Amino acid sequence: MHAVGAVRSCWRQASRLIPAGRSITVEAMRLNTPLKEIDPEVHGIIESEKDRQRRCVNLIASENFAPLPVLEAVGSVMVNKYSEGYPGARYYGGNEFIDKAERLCQQRALSSFRLDAKEWGVNVQSLSGSPANFQVFTALCDVHDRIMGLDLPHGGHLSHGYQTDTKKISMVSKYFESIPYRLNEETGLIDYDECEKFAMRIRPKILIAGTSAYSRLIDYGRMRQIADKVGAYLLADMAHISGLVAGAAIPSPFEYADVVTTTTHKSLRGPRGAMIFYRKGQRGVDKKGNPIMYDLEDRINAAVFPGLQGGPHNQSITSLAVALKQASEPEFKTYIQQVMKNSKALGESLQRCNFNLVSGGTDNHLVLIDLRSKGVNGSKAEAVCEMASIVLNKNTIPGDKSAMNPNGLRVGAPAMTSRGLMEDDFVKIGEFIGGAVDVAAEVQKQSGPKLVDFKRVLAESPPGKLLELKGQVEDFASAFPTVGF
Repeated sequence: MHAVGAVRSCWRQASRLIPAGRSITVEAMRLNTPLKEIDPEVHGIIESEKDRQRRCVNLIASENFAPLPVLEAVGSVMVNKYSEGYPGARYYGGNEFIDKAERLCQQRALSSFRLDAKEWGVNVQSLSGSPANFQVFTALCDVHDRIMGLDLPHGGHLSHGYQTDTKKISMVSKYFESIPYRLNEETGLIDYDECEKFAMRIRPKILIAGTSAYSRLIDYGRMRQIADKVGAYLLADMAHISGLVAGAAIPSPFEYADVVTTTTHKSLRGPRGAMIFYRKGQRGVDKKGNPIMYDLEDRINAAVFPGLQGGPHNQSITSLAVALKQASEPEFKTYIQQVMKNSKALGESLQRCNFNLVSGGTDNHLVLIDLRSKGVNGSKAEAVCEMASIVLNKNTIPGDKSAMNPNGLRVGAPAMTSRGLMEDDFVKIGEFIGGAVDVAAEVQKQSGPKLVDFKRVLAESPPGKLLELKGQVEDFASAFPTVGF
């Protein structure tokens, strides 16, 4: 008998053994009933979010649209399985196919970034980017060791140990001594010479090359030189740019870094998750010429599990494998090339609308706008843009003192490029932003300087120009296909 037929036959026989009138059945518990019937309230929220995504121009540089096959995998039965441990060494039974999926994900991760399995390994269990960075710190550092990353107001990331003069914001800064380097405020660029001088003074255990709001390329070779001079590990956090690296559009950090972390949902266009890549093999030689070997694999794996996590999210790992397969295909490289073109077109459009850009332009997927010449801050511009269905975020720029009232806006091209937009479309988006910021300046004349008053006036009496702009933006965005639904 055919295998499927045999299974069905066994099921029919087993069904006859289930006594009639049982109250605990799949049907009675409505476990296979669609969401729309079980919970119309949540279903309605999801449908509303679909509508928002359809009609809005999404310029959040850290967002993208997960493809349908990725969504299918992340919503699959892989969510049901508990699998503490690693492939071949689990604490639960029944992990044959979970192991297969995780190993496949690891293989595809190395392949997507053109890495040799003899030189690199990867952990795909980390739940997100910030935990991944913390796991690396705990693996390589003792408590109160020094780490050195780009300052958050200058384009770094919270998870690199952000703190103010009076408060430790990130828990990383509570357990490790976090001392940031900064940009040259005149050029908006990383000052590598100053970074080196600073590193020579503080001698960090880890030097971080990674950003969340920096529109230029990082010189990983120069960062490697600095790390070597002070005996530090070089950690490259490529969360924002991993898709660009996979698509071979920008220089790769893997030639220089000891450890590379990345999220998986930004330019890589996968599910929520993270990966930690670590070097294997020989690190160098000692004074006697004897080889010094990397010992990162066991330390990093132990930091992830059991150090800071229990069972991994198997649905995320499985869907990440799907995203990595797509990232290895020619169509993805074409997509990334278009992201780069669109980002540059957006930046040039904004400059024609008399915006100043931090560092004067872009070499990657994002643009950082300096609003100081416009007379409104990022919080107010963001509020008006959102009312016009332009979704972006306020952002600090060099010289800012407040993260809640910064003078910048961060905009990115990955999400709308996934919907099929080209350069001319991003030129139009730049003009939309220009119109929105002009409206913000008008509203501020009525409201005065306080943000709470600004938002009140905006809500109570939105200008006709804003309502007109909203209609134009929504007509524009709705003309393009959605991704995943």
